[in-house]
Amino acid sequence: MTHSTPAIVILGQGSLATARRLQQVYPAALIHGLGGRVEGADRVYQEFGATLRELYQQDTPIIALCAAGIVIRTLAPLLLEKGAEPPVLAVAEDGSAVVPLLGGLGGVNDMAREIAAALEVAPAITTSGELRFGTCLLNPPSGYTLGDLETGKRFVSDLLAGHSVRIEGAAPWLEQAQLPEEPQARRSIHVGSVERVASPDELLIYPRCVVVLVSAVEADLTNAIRAAMQHANVALQALACLVAAPDQMACPALREAALELGVPLRFVASASDFRALPGVTFIETARNMTIAVAPQPLDVTRIGRPRGRLAVIGLGPGAAQLMVPAVKAELARATDVLGYETYVRMAGPFRPDQVLHCTDNREEMQRARHAFELAAQGRSVIVVSSGDPGVFAMAAAVLEALHESSDPGWHSVDLEILPGVSASLATAALAGAPLGHDFCVMSLSDNLKPWSIIEQRLDLAAQADLVLAFYNPISRSRPWQLGRALEIVAQHRTAQTPVVLGRDVGRPGQALRVTTLGALTSDQVDMRTMVLIGSSTTCTFPRSDGGEWVYTPRWYGEKPGT
Repeated sequence: MTHSTPAIVILGQGSLATARRLQQVYPAALIHGLGGRVEGADRVYQEFGATLRELYQQDTPIIALCAAGIVIRTLAPLLLEKGAEPPVLAVAEDGSAVVPLLGGLGGVNDMAREIAAALEVAPAITTSGELRFGTCLLNPPSGYTLGDLETGKRFVSDLLAGHSVRIEGAAPWLEQAQLPEEPQARRSIHVGSVERVASPDELLIYPRCVVVLVSAVEADLTNAIRAAMQHANVALQALACLVAAPDQMACPALREAALELGVPLRFVASASDFRALPGVTFIETARNMTIAVAPQPLDVTRIGRPRGRLAVIGLGPGAAQLMVPAVKAELARATDVLGYETYVRMAGPFRPDQVLHCTDNREEMQRARHAFELAAQGRSVIVVSSGDPGVFAMAAAVLEALHESSDPGWHSVDLEILPGVSASLATAALAGAPLGHDFCVMSLSDNLKPWSIIEQRLDLAAQADLVLAFYNPISRSRPWQLGRALEIVAQHRTAQTPVVLGRDVGRPGQALRVTTLGALTSDQVDMRTMVLIGSSTTCTFPRSDGGEWVYTPRWYGEKPGT
């Protein structure tokens, strides 16, 4: 059984050496270390329970180097349905014990054996069927799928009770199993792609050896595929993937059908390429599709190519806990990562198989075009921004590149923009709620727009009494512009107007300072500072730690009720 890349979760420094040994078994696995306790981990987390539950809900196999009881208590609220769970193992900190806890049908015992072999210990496998027969009949290897779990449980119970079994069809993984085989046995394990109704004495296992080639999309495509396979007497469980022509890549009906049927969607330039596969039987249907049945399970990664994907993501301000889960999941599945090198490094660490394309921060359009070129090849590509990708970041450049392009391959890419916590929002949250009422977000950089436009907008926004958030407030090449901006704002605000300066918020060395418009000077700000200038209603009051809370009330003018 194949499984996705596991996460190795440790609580203390003493577990790191064992975790590194486990990385030799799973080179792509990342070590998640508890912040403040572990140095040298690949990824830092702050809360054990939340991290473990998030990994579990993302269907990520978990290797936790801690007591089994801690893992069980942590995941107990999520254990609703056996059979729909990733592998979860507890490993002793010193590597002296390997205990599979969850995921018996997801390959956890196979993982336990792999880990135990690397650590030179015996795995604590307690599954009756595996101990007796040396294999889990309910967990066939990759390329095969079980017909019915409940029927399978009863079947294995019968074998454990002493009944014999015969094997029908090719089941090479069972050749070394210690099954009570008998040629005339009443109970049988049947391996094949033909549709059939299982009897109580039969365990059905289907090879994923069937492909449906869709030549034209019709209404209710999912049910049409089901009907065609039923008419051809081919089991739906044997379906390995759907195949279509490249010009159908952006077809929603195809994508929805693949999702509903739980199979990949692949694209081939010509059906004749697929027909060249040896030993494949083709069944023509009357519903704009062809069913192809291979003699053994198919490696769908060798059939055509997938639809390329391009995700433009926002990392947030820098702290891992402020990165949204959807972005974390996208980073985990990407094949290529593009971006300004500083932001790409913030998004890591990465697996050895992920390709990094780091460029200068001024090469946005070239980066966007390169991303589409890669995605159009069928790759899963990420373009990285800090903060939110739609706020003075890469989302606009990516959409502009697509807008300018007439390449159908680019327009067929699965494009998604995933939000992040913007620097203005992160700074505001640290200070309190200075953006609690209407506010205006502006970039003071004149690299892409004239300074005259910036001055005009500043004047109007200040007149409107909006709280102002300044991105790119100052740089070596334009040291005077912030001073000029403050002069414009000062024409409409009092010197006592609260100002929040947030530097590197969400990153190591973050600093927050509350001052006033009258006391603010350009030398207090650099390119890594977010400047928030309050409105006429923005208030401050003391914090218990000696600082100040800043907020802009939601009422305007007189307070409601006064």
